[in-house]
Amino acid sequence: MHEYTSTAQVWGLTCPGFPEEVSRARRWTRDILRGSPWAEDAELIVSELSANAILHTASGQHSGSFHLALAVSAQAIALSVTDDGGSGTAPKVERQEQDAEHGRGLGMVSVIAHRVVVHESDGGHTVTAELFTAPSVGGHPC
Repeated sequence: MHEYTSTAQVWGLTCPGFPEEVSRARRWTRDILRGSPWAEDAELIVSELSANAILHTASGQHSGSFHLALAVSAQAIALSVTDDGGSGTAPKVERQEQDAEHGRGLGMVSVIAHRVVVHESDGGHTVTAELFTAPSVGGHPC
């Protein structure tokens, strides 16, 4: 394979910031990954990240939205949710008490995913969760 050739496939979806859009995001993810052994994990991750965008950022306010990106290659599945920002703090993984009712979502995502990255920009936050589907053989992951 030529070093500049990629076999990764990328999809994107923008959803209005309504709670019912979380189920749409899950269904979209499930449909794209149909047949993959990682589909259920990916669906759970997208559900949590989408719900966080709606509940904790301007995405869930009037005329807000969130954007999903899903990239699939032979080595990894990358799931990203970008919110509209406005929360004053960036998402972060925190250890919560066992009986805590809130604040456990990103911790759960970090246990399921092989890597979680939070990127903050002027317009919001992007949380990317990566599932490594195959061991890397003699190269660098993209």
